[in-house]
This record gives sequence, C-alpha cells and structure tokens, in this order.
Amino acid sequence: MRKESNDVLNSRMTCICKYFLILFIVLYIIFVYSYTSTKDVPFDKAEKALKNSINDENMLDVSSRGLKRYYGFNTAEYEGVMMYISNNGMSAEEILLIKVNDDTQINELEEAIRQRIKNRINDFKNYAPDQAELLKNAEIIIKGKYIFVAVSKNAGTYKKIFLQLL
Repeated sequence: MRKESNDVLNSRMTCICKYFLILFIVLYIIFVYSYTSTKDVPFDKAEKALKNSINDENMLDVSSRGLKRYYGFNTAEYEGVMMYISNNGMSAEEILLIKVNDDTQINELEEAIRQRIKNRINDFKNYAPDQAELLKNAEIIIKGKYIFVAVSKNAGTYKKIFLQLL
C-alpha cells in the first residue's frame, strides 16, 4: 500500500514538473521573441528622429553620395540611407543609418563598416588619438532591417534614439 502511495506521489510530481517545464519554455520563447523583434518603422520616420538630434553646424549631410564614396556601395540598392560626417577633416565623427531591402545585404555592409572603422583607427591613432578612441567606441547596431553606426561623443544619445524607434 505504501509503495502505491509513493508511486502516485511520484507520478503527480513528474506531471507537475512537466507542466512547469512547458510553462518555462513558453515564457522563454515569448521573452526572446519580444526582445529580438523589431517594429517595421518607415525609414523616413527613423531618419527624421535622428536628424533632429544631430548638430547640423558641425556635421555635413552626405547621404546621397557618402555611402558610395566612403563604403563603395550604391545608395539606390537600399530602402534608405542617411549619412552625416564631420565638416572638420580632423574629426572622425560619423552617423550612418541604412535600411536594407533584404537580410542578405546586412553581412556585406557590416563587414565594410567594421573595415572602415579599423582603417580609420589606424589613420587617426598617431596624430589624433582622441579621434581613434571615438572610433574604437563606435556604436554599431544591427536590428531588423536597420544598420546604425555612430562615431561621436554623443554616440550613446544617438543609440538611445535609434533603439527607441524600433
């Protein structure tokens, strides 16, 4: 009799453990999905939010030609491109926002961005170490179909604005 009671108790505990495990897995999937999912924000809305935070007197809008000149990519291949660079040749400041048409474009762009930053660190390290440090602390974020890059003293602010959009 006592053995039967232990078997029933073990069976119930096993059943309860299974339900808790299933509940945990479902909650985990919901958490991961909500953390990694992004809203499909139109490019012009994201661009406008970032442009409003950029100090226009120190930065030049090179969106139409900058991606080709500095990265070798054609702007027309993407849903949207916004690029600002410093108007001072001694500054490494740069803000880049790209919305790709499809996910296959992301890896190539990310590689080019990382290579450009690496090259610019080498360019600046001997005569402008503070600018090389800005480059080392560049914010590079890939979220959904967006690629965001900020090389600036205000990179954290730009990053925050970008993340709030998505």
